[in-house]
Amino acid sequence: MNFQQLRIIQEAVRCHFNLTEVANALFTSQSGVSKHIKDLEDELGIELFVRRGKRLLGLTEPGQELVMIVRRILLDARNIRQLAEQFSNSDHGKLRVATTHTQARYALPPVVEQFRVAFPKVQLALHQVNPAEIAAMLLAGETDIGIATEALATTDELAAFAFYQWHHAVTVPVGHPLATLQPLTLDAIAEYPLITYHEGFTGRAKLDAVFARAGLMPDIAISALDADVIKTYVELGLGVGIIASVAFDPAKDVGLRLLDSNRLFESNITWIAVRRGHYLRNFAYRFIELCNAELNETLVRNTSAAAGSPPFVPGSIEMFEGGAGI
Repeated sequence: MNFQQLRIIQEAVRCHFNLTEVANALFTSQSGVSKHIKDLEDELGIELFVRRGKRLLGLTEPGQELVMIVRRILLDARNIRQLAEQFSNSDHGKLRVATTHTQARYALPPVVEQFRVAFPKVQLALHQVNPAEIAAMLLAGETDIGIATEALATTDELAAFAFYQWHHAVTVPVGHPLATLQPLTLDAIAEYPLITYHEGFTGRAKLDAVFARAGLMPDIAISALDADVIKTYVELGLGVGIIASVAFDPAKDVGLRLLDSNRLFESNITWIAVRRGHYLRNFAYRFIELCNAELNETLVRNTSAAAGSPPFVPGSIEMFEGGAGI
């Protein structure tokens, strides 16, 4: 048994059992991948994969249990390297943060600015992906910290910590009839085509639930991955926008108006997550603390180490609204 065989097992699951993709990911040949799998099965005396001819279709029961052990072994191997780097080059290294466009564009700039001043020799890699991909990257050890509203607080193998609270808000072009309506209502909003986030992004599920409870079926004319695209089409007059309030900048969005609609929508929490058991460098803990001062290293370590601990919400987390700081 060797590390290459273990990496192949992990990659086979990640690549949905496509051996060509596994080979590409590990910079080897497909025949080499197949041989490693066969050698490991022969050594263990069990079949790890369900097959149809030469194709892998999934994991057998022992294969499913083995994958969990493989992930722990590979995680600990990475932890050893992280530990060595921490004590040999404490102020050098790389911090990988996976997040969504909205967080990278609107919530994180002041954090990143402070982090760069504190750790000028640390390379910061920001990966902008969707929430499900963030969770997958954390579980695969491909990123150190994940930041998003969805997916992170409901994944058992991740420890999640509240970053900040926020509301959805309605935005319209200057001069739009809704801008003078008092009070603003869901019924009035639903009379117009809506432009908002794709399903699975930036609290969309909560947004849909609010209209459903009111017995309304709004016309979602356009859905997009990020607020900048939404605002662009709102400004063109193609519909009423519903965005995260953090994504509205009065100084830049001069052709739009942000309407007071907090009472219409539930608050959301953006989460910071790390994989349980993943060794974090000192600068990773500092990055988390810059996001929320209550999330000190001791608290994050202890919560991450406690199996099955619920998402951590400080006694008071700040509400981050449009035009405000963190």
